[in-house]
Amino acid sequence: MAGNILKEEALEEKGERARMAAFIGAMAIADLVKSTLGPKGMDKILQSTGRGHSVTVTNDGATILKSLHVDNPAAKVLVDISKVQDDEVGDGTTSVVVLAGELLREAEKLISQKIHPMTIIAGYRMAVECARNVLESRARNNKDDPEKFRTDLVNIAMTTLSSKILSQDKEYFANLAVDAVLRLKGSGNLEAIQIIKKCGGSLKDSFLDEGFILDKKIGVGQPKRIENANILVANTAMDTDKIKIYGARVRVDAMSKVADIEAAEKNKMKAKVEKIIAHGINCFVNRQLIYNFPEELFADAGVMAIEHADFDGIERLALVTGGEITSTFDNPEAVKLGHCKLIEEIMIGEDKLIHFSGVELGQACTIVLRGASSHVLDEAERSLHDALCVLASTVKDSRVVWGGGWPEMLMARQVDELARKTPGKKSLAIESFAAALRAIPSIICDNAGLDSADLVSQLRAAHFSDDSTAGVDVITGAVGDMEARGIYEAFKVKQAVLLSATEASEMILRVDEIIKCAPRQREDRM
Repeated sequence: MAGNILKEEALEEKGERARMAAFIGAMAIADLVKSTLGPKGMDKILQSTGRGHSVTVTNDGATILKSLHVDNPAAKVLVDISKVQDDEVGDGTTSVVVLAGELLREAEKLISQKIHPMTIIAGYRMAVECARNVLESRARNNKDDPEKFRTDLVNIAMTTLSSKILSQDKEYFANLAVDAVLRLKGSGNLEAIQIIKKCGGSLKDSFLDEGFILDKKIGVGQPKRIENANILVANTAMDTDKIKIYGARVRVDAMSKVADIEAAEKNKMKAKVEKIIAHGINCFVNRQLIYNFPEELFADAGVMAIEHADFDGIERLALVTGGEITSTFDNPEAVKLGHCKLIEEIMIGEDKLIHFSGVELGQACTIVLRGASSHVLDEAERSLHDALCVLASTVKDSRVVWGGGWPEMLMARQVDELARKTPGKKSLAIESFAAALRAIPSIICDNAGLDSADLVSQLRAAHFSDDSTAGVDVITGAVGDMEARGIYEAFKVKQAVLLSATEASEMILRVDEIIKCAPRQREDRM
């Protein structure tokens, strides 16, 4: 009878069918990004259907999933956890989706053996608690030794970058990212690090600049260099103040009256410029256009005027110079000006940019990326952004673990032991959880073209001893010592992957009905 309750054209799937639809959708999403996992993961080309058919080449899980228009509700849950992982810690966006997919794959086998979803969820909860505890107990913390901590950060950055486009120069970029994050002095405010992309040169020509670079030009006839600058950052109209009322008309009976109106406009703009100059500034940065007349007035007063700075640019500039964005200029004492020691014009490649050095926020810096094409630069920026996010979260929570499948094998071993101690059907769910964890190093091996069954069984044997640091080294194609090879990962990333993937798979396991609402009918207005 339930069919009568729903509106016509509404769809309903129940019980086994609903669960299968949820599983299939989630596993399809996991299989889609699976091939991008690990240092030898492959890239995907994403082509938009909009005007221009823009192309993105990436192996970043969050970027791939963000671009998909997914219809399956369970698949949408996995896309969401990938986005949250990206916002929270910046890395592990592929791992979290793949682990959730593997947990559901294992759960599907158990459900086919007539084990209730709630029993599986109870087993998964016990397993995740056990896995998290053992990972926490084996995490290392070198916060008190600055030299060792910096080495940890460089190793974490190199591990993060090894699966990205920057892997060829990972040592160079890892040091660059660590220098940028350590300048923040633990604040973790990544807004203070600006990334500018300039085509030309190679990726190795990228550099870190202490200060702030604005990708704009200085106005004509204005000073090109200012020391001890007082900067007014504004978002105000500096075009000719025409009567901006839609449909307004002004009728005059002589040409001299038109000249009077123009003169009045000019005087109004002149008064506005004089108010701005009265703030005691020598640099004016505006988000909107500055027309020729006000630009001349600024040049005559010896004030540098920079127009059309994009909103991101002026927000960041206000942050790093210690100023505030202003729109009205009647109370100079209420306006907070920005300050910096030197503003000058610099050249990067063939482009002129404006360089602010000695800014009030001493932590501020700019990373200038060079590369062969815009696609390379976009992917390099995503890779570097991931590394910066991971480093910023590691500075806050300085615990580190080894990488290369070591955490998954360590957790799987402890979870297996828990399964042996647990009576009843829950033990089957706990064993399945361990199998899902072991699938991660197995996929890393497969993506590198290695024999995953052989390497994972070697890893299991190596992890039989309590203090093992063995993991998969895909470069040599063998099991290696992760500590000696410097393959480290942030504890926070691994913990977030484990907890998010388990919660998402639990949520999908609880589903026993999918109801799709009927599409809203357009009313015929004829």
